[in-house]
Amino acid sequence: MLLDEDPSTLIRATISNFNIAPDKAALSRVNDSLSTLQQSRELRIRDAENALRKLSRHLATLSSQHREVLSGHDSGRHTSEIVQLDTKKFRIAKQASELEAESERLEAELDRLKMRLSYLEAQGVEGDENTRQAREVDDPTILRLWLYRSLGIALEQDEAGNYNKATIANTKKGDVHVVNIDPKFSKWFYADYFWQSMQS
Repeated sequence: MLLDEDPSTLIRATISNFNIAPDKAALSRVNDSLSTLQQSRELRIRDAENALRKLSRHLATLSSQHREVLSGHDSGRHTSEIVQLDTKKFRIAKQASELEAESERLEAELDRLKMRLSYLEAQGVEGDENTRQAREVDDPTILRLWLYRSLGIALEQDEAGNYNKATIANTKKGDVHVVNIDPKFSKWFYADYFWQSMQS
C-alpha cells in the first residue's frame, strides 16, 4: 500500500516529479507585462500632465489678452470708425456712379465720332459735292483750273507745286498739244498761245 512506503521517500519522489519551470516562466512574463504596463501608464500620465500645463498656460495667455481687449475697447471710437467707413463707402459708390455715367457718355461720343469718320471716309479727301462746290467758289485757283478744264486745258504741277506743263486738247482737229510753261514768259503770252492752239 501507499502508506507502507517511507514518507521521506514518498516526499522526495513527489518533489522530483514536480515541474515548476513553466509556472516560473509564466510568472516572469506576467511580471514583465505588469512592468511594461506600469511604464506605459506613467508615460501617458506625464504626457497628460504636460498637455494640461500647456493648456493652462495658453488659457492664462488668452485670459490676459481678453482682459486687455476689454480694458482697451472704446465703444465711442468704434462707432465713429463705423460712421467714417459708411461715409467713405457712400463717397466711393457716388464716384463709381459718376464714372459709369461718364463712361457711357464717352462711349456715345466715340460712336458719334466713328460715324462721322465713316461719313468723311466715304466722301473722300475732297469731301462731298456741296463741299467741293463751296470750296471752288471761294478759291480763285480752283476757279481758274475749272475754267481751263472746261476749255480742254489740263495743267500739271511740279514737285514744288508750280504749274510747269499744260496739255491742250484741240477738239476741232482731235489732237493734243503739250506745252512746257517757262516762268520767264508772261501769263498773257501763254493765255494767247493757249487760245491760238485751241482755235488753230
